[in-house]
Amino acid sequence: MKVNRIIWVLVVIAIINSMGFGIIIPLLYPYGKKFGVTQHTIGLLTAAFSIAQFFATPVLGSLSDKFGRKPILVISLIGTCASFIIFGLANSIIVLFIARILDGLTGGNISVAQAMISDISSPQERAKNFGILGSAFGFGFVIGPAVGGLLSRFGMQVPFFFAAGIAMIGVLLTLFFLKETNQNKGAGKTDQDHKFSFKALYTVLKKPVIGTAIFTGFLLTMAQFTMIIGFQTFGVDELKLTPTQIGLFYGGFGITGILMQMLVPAVKKVISSQAVILLISTICCLGMMILAGFATGLVLFAVSIGIYGLFNGLRNPMLNAIIADHNEGNEKGEVMGVNQSYASIGQTFGPVTAGLITAISIHSIFFLSSLYILIALLFSIRLISKEKQS
Repeated sequence: MKVNRIIWVLVVIAIINSMGFGIIIPLLYPYGKKFGVTQHTIGLLTAAFSIAQFFATPVLGSLSDKFGRKPILVISLIGTCASFIIFGLANSIIVLFIARILDGLTGGNISVAQAMISDISSPQERAKNFGILGSAFGFGFVIGPAVGGLLSRFGMQVPFFFAAGIAMIGVLLTLFFLKETNQNKGAGKTDQDHKFSFKALYTVLKKPVIGTAIFTGFLLTMAQFTMIIGFQTFGVDELKLTPTQIGLFYGGFGITGILMQMLVPAVKKVISSQAVILLISTICCLGMMILAGFATGLVLFAVSIGIYGLFNGLRNPMLNAIIADHNEGNEKGEVMGVNQSYASIGQTFGPVTAGLITAISIHSIFFLSSLYILIALLFSIRLISKEKQS
């Protein structure tokens, strides 16, 4: 099994998959407005995907431990394709919610891809390979909003059908070019053991290092998705940006994260501890999010969000490497699935709380995000202590 080939096939699939998701990000609010979506309900629409993903992802991760990563990845991508088609054909707000829920229920592609990286990576290479995969997802998110904004000129539905098409390309690439990485699928466990229990959502948190890392990731994800709602509403209602401009702006935010993820190997040479790197990046994110809360014009807002995106790019490579380093071999898919579930909770609570706090002001969204980052900072310090003890 050629490791490099598998990584680069995963990279291409990740770019295609995240580009499809990124295409719809700048369009959710303006597209949903004609169906009655408001500043408050946009948070619920965003959260519908994440709630469904919360319940489905650990189950899909556990199934990938038993049946293999490849078939689960194919199912996930097919569900994404179908959801985009339904979203594009929507004629009511109910159909919009159905489409997002379907995508969430089959949304195990991120955790499965992470489990595949964990399968084929040595401990020394994990942070670097997770950084490569993270850069691929980030690159897709950069292209996606820009493409979505440009395609919206031909009709608001066009980007969704385009996203469905590239999701199907991802299905074909997985089927014909990606090799199965879970060579020990089903090994060491009986069929009874492989039955996923939602108790794992709690028991995994009891693991000193993994549990702390997962909860820290949950808080930082919640902060990011709180910011995204503020980004959309502040951009549309205060800065008066068009969907195309929002797409390009969001693309610039993504580029900063990619640049940092590409520098993961260099950062690791300077600071060997992944937990310390996470702590430093969290401190920088906190400062920039507070600055964004005070922004009233485009320049200060763009600078603060851009630098936030730069240091936020270190989050997933560091956390995923920490989790993989302390993870038992026959539970990689399940634990990565639980990790993604908590990320989904963050993706849920972030938009919902952001929608509620808009009753105070749009600026308060960024201060709420700062609060979540501050709590994550405390857990980052705890993570360093737990790693030393282990």
